[in-house]
Amino acid sequence: MIHPTAIVDPGARLGSNVEIGAYSIIGPNVEIGDNTVVGPHVVITGHTRIGRDNRIFQFCSLGEAPQDKKYAGEPTRLEIGDRNTIREFCTFNLGTVQDAGVTRVGDDNWIMAYVHIAHDCQVGNKCTFANNASLAGHVVVDDWAILGGFTGVHQFCRIGAHVMTAVSTVILQDVPPYLMAAGNTAQPYGINVEGLKRRGFTPDGITALKRAYRTIYKSGLLLEEARAKLTEEAKTQPDLQRFVDFLAVSKRGIIR
Repeated sequence: MIHPTAIVDPGARLGSNVEIGAYSIIGPNVEIGDNTVVGPHVVITGHTRIGRDNRIFQFCSLGEAPQDKKYAGEPTRLEIGDRNTIREFCTFNLGTVQDAGVTRVGDDNWIMAYVHIAHDCQVGNKCTFANNASLAGHVVVDDWAILGGFTGVHQFCRIGAHVMTAVSTVILQDVPPYLMAAGNTAQPYGINVEGLKRRGFTPDGITALKRAYRTIYKSGLLLEEARAKLTEEAKTQPDLQRFVDFLAVSKRGIIR
């Protein structure tokens, strides 16, 4: 299953039924899980672990050194989970010792062409990144997020679960869960209602999230006051707990 023109270092560990396409290069510290398909002209290097049943298309670069001038060759890592689709020309970098030392991508993500995931990013599960979406270093993206094409995310920002961004959105602050965001710079445009319906959220649950959005953005309350109110409401509406937890850990402030 390895094309004769591919270069696979003897130290690399490949699972069962792994395919390596023509002219691809697999480094000595790379581990690839069962049934993963690596297309032609792909470079996978660094201390990189890739799970099972992934599809990696041509011309990707995974596990290369971070684009960080402080990086001095430390043995940091890239970890990719299972069942991800990674389309053409994507670049995922290693972590740095200034953070956890690892860049992570979870399971079941759909990552389109030219996506860049920089050092120390933490991407959850079932996310969709459209063409040319880019994460700067230390970004966290929670489960089910959808980033529109050419979305750019500033260092240290967090994108909440079930967020959806429009094309060419520029994110300089945290985006709370469930929101739609658009613009340069990003502004909130309500709750991602259609996405939540598709994922099985109940009408009552969506109504509660709409009320929570109004509490944060329309009530005139200070953010701490809004969080206190949502904390109380979350006792009877569990979906609101994501809002409460997100606001508690936000470091850059939220989009307004």
